[in-house]
Amino acid sequence: MHDAPPNLQHVLPDLAAATADLARLRHSLETVILGQPGLIGGLLTALLIGGHVLIEGPPGVAKTLAANALARTLGMGMKRVQGSPDLLPSDLVGTQIFHQPTGQFHTYQGPVFTNILLVDEINRTPPKVQSALLEAMQEQQVTLAQQTHPLDDPFFVLATQNPFDHEGTYPLPDAQLDRFALKLTIGYPAPETELAVMRGEHRSVDTLTPQLDAARLKALRQTTTRIHLSDTLARSIVALVGLTREGPTGDVGFYLESGVSPRASLYWAAAARAHALLAGSAYVRPSDVTAVAAPVLRHRLALSFEAAAESMTADALIARLLELRPPA
Repeated sequence: MHDAPPNLQHVLPDLAAATADLARLRHSLETVILGQPGLIGGLLTALLIGGHVLIEGPPGVAKTLAANALARTLGMGMKRVQGSPDLLPSDLVGTQIFHQPTGQFHTYQGPVFTNILLVDEINRTPPKVQSALLEAMQEQQVTLAQQTHPLDDPFFVLATQNPFDHEGTYPLPDAQLDRFALKLTIGYPAPETELAVMRGEHRSVDTLTPQLDAARLKALRQTTTRIHLSDTLARSIVALVGLTREGPTGDVGFYLESGVSPRASLYWAAAARAHALLAGSAYVRPSDVTAVAAPVLRHRLALSFEAAAESMTADALIARLLELRPPA
């Protein structure tokens, strides 16, 4: 049994208000993005923990629409970058341009200077662009001509990639993947959902109105950090992550080239807190830890040759991990 939560009334006096705000935000997104509760829940979870999201799915399943809808409901700026092999770092972060009449260099800020940055087909961008994005994601700043420029706050990267077409792509290195808090996978919609979209039963993005502002989002993030995570569940997360580091002798490590980083533990705990808050709970339950396991871990697992030989997927391996040591 997990530890009984303490009396949290004094810790989370705004729990009801936070739950109501998040429910209103979710409902607004659901009127535009039909039949994708996992995508919406994942985006909200990432927002609450201040992490970035990688979305993998086939074309036309509302990945770009989700970014636009999120920006509208938050009343924040959004810019989009289309990944391509000829993209340059300056196309993303900006550059300095010489202004001849004044004889001075002027800084041109690239699309990364925004609140929500959508990078479509990120695996089509060359390594130099991926490296430039790495600094922005990790440090929330950009360096141009030895000058550091802070990015907007909040700053949220939503990157997409196509799981089918790998020609002309540059797979993201592990260091880049590890910077994403969550990886969400989405497939084709159910027939009923596709029919509803065809009938126009969804709202247009242009009709959405802001449900939160930047100040309220920051307050919700503070509330998320105060959600109670018992010591027992915290130890369960560390133990589960440890199973990925046991090497070839372990039941899980046998299928991995290497274990996941400590950042996985931190994001796992934070995402579990956010999942609990979205459900209106002041404390994390074992089901919250289980629910966010796949989004947190699936892009951090470097599968071995043995896993490929047995057709073992990352999600299947995560399911085995949770069977071996269920959070309790």
